[in-house]
Amino acid sequence: MKKNFKYIGYAFLLALSLGSCKKSIDEKFNNPEQTARVTIPYMFTGMLNNTRVRAEYWHYRTFVLTATADFSQTCFLPNTNTVYQPNDGYMGNRWEDFYHPNGSANGVMALYRTMEVNYNQMAAAEKAANDVFMNASRVVLFDQASEMVDCWGDIPFSEAGSLETSAAVKNPKFDDQIALYKSFISGLDAASTYFKTATLSGQSSKAFTQQDILLGGSVDKWRRYANSIRLRMLMRMSFYDEAGSKAEVAKMLADPTSYPLIDGGNTAAYSPAATDVLLTPLTTYTGSLQNALTEGGSNYAPDYLLNTVLLPANDPRIPVLYDKNGNKTYQAMPVTFTSEQASSEAAKYSVVDSTTFLTNNKLPGIVITAPEVNFLKAEAFERWGGGDAKAAYETAVSQSVYYYFYLNSLGTGSKPTLNTADISTLLNSASVAYTGTQTQKLAKIWTQKWAHFGFMQGTQAWSEYRRTKYPVLNFPSTGKLANYTTPPNRLVYPSIETGLNSHYNDVKAKDTRTTKIFWDVK
Repeated sequence: MKKNFKYIGYAFLLALSLGSCKKSIDEKFNNPEQTARVTIPYMFTGMLNNTRVRAEYWHYRTFVLTATADFSQTCFLPNTNTVYQPNDGYMGNRWEDFYHPNGSANGVMALYRTMEVNYNQMAAAEKAANDVFMNASRVVLFDQASEMVDCWGDIPFSEAGSLETSAAVKNPKFDDQIALYKSFISGLDAASTYFKTATLSGQSSKAFTQQDILLGGSVDKWRRYANSIRLRMLMRMSFYDEAGSKAEVAKMLADPTSYPLIDGGNTAAYSPAATDVLLTPLTTYTGSLQNALTEGGSNYAPDYLLNTVLLPANDPRIPVLYDKNGNKTYQAMPVTFTSEQASSEAAKYSVVDSTTFLTNNKLPGIVITAPEVNFLKAEAFERWGGGDAKAAYETAVSQSVYYYFYLNSLGTGSKPTLNTADISTLLNSASVAYTGTQTQKLAKIWTQKWAHFGFMQGTQAWSEYRRTKYPVLNFPSTGKLANYTTPPNRLVYPSIETGLNSHYNDVKAKDTRTTKIFWDVK
């Protein structure tokens, strides 16, 4: 990692942290650029204002649509000979954006470490006033860091972002991915416990509400967010450590009072705006995902998702996900199509919906949603008992329909009307109905969750595809470059890291695209 960012001096890092909030923030929030003092509340807003969470061009064009969504087939990408070979520069950019501010609201790690330094220098009363920001920032840090682990495995964490304390500069070691996951799970539990009893003073409550551009200062939502990410992580490692995950998940799901979740109150017709953890675009944002989707040819409907999952079930999400592109029926472009075929036959195939995705400048960044949480609950109940798996599954599928109609409602253009009877038809269709053996039921849970993620949550879709091996996808291998005939099991470390961190030698032997993340054991 770049030493001038990873081990940066205190004053310089504070200056950089200001750069993480370069874009104007809604008037009800204090702008760090307009204050003489950089404080924990302002840096907290900088952590939240993350372009790697927002639905914006660069993140989707260079990372999601060319890597994680491509490797999970939640988007279409022309079948070139390098389709499974991530661009080192783009991957390095994603890697660095976790560790340091770059002037466009990233650098979760650096901002958190600076907050720690500020906090540790405070008197007791001032610490108490800032406790809510520190606990919320840890939830964000653990959420983002777990995604880094899901993509790369071992990552620098415990020594990363440390401020210089002497003239000697120390490279950060790579922490063990299993130990990191367990520490994140423990840390999220501690944060949830804090939010359970947190009582904010009037001044702290006002400041938290002003600076919290993610959840509006709701300690209840932060508690639910922490618990929900914890549930996600426990289920993700559940094939690696089934006994440990089962015990913790069972405790959570058996006591919703102590462990409230982002689950929409288990109501099918829920409100995504009021329930889900969504990062609303800044009021000054005028962009969209149109160029991100069209430049690389990712605007076409993906083969398996539309042709095999949605169409046979007459899924009511189809008209808000895709457009017929002037044709009489919906049809996805074959996954085997090359760039030339995609270009010459483009008019025959459906494309992603303009109102929902292409031109929607109100599209939020997706952190975690009620449908995902209920799919996790359904899997846990099906595997281990303790609840009604069918009810959780049907709630999740139904909520996913409402979720996508909500995203569609944010855009300008065609807005189909949802007929609630169509949801019942969907739940009773052969490919969706909760029937069959346990293996078949789990396959339906995992496939429907994958469909719910779509390209918007392509990184989560890729992680769950690797964990569960569902749905069963065909990845064309003919004509690919040697050693790149299939998608990778993990991302290899970018050269910006391997060339600068002497501790890379500690992980070099397992830095291959065929090495699996620890939870990938199925």
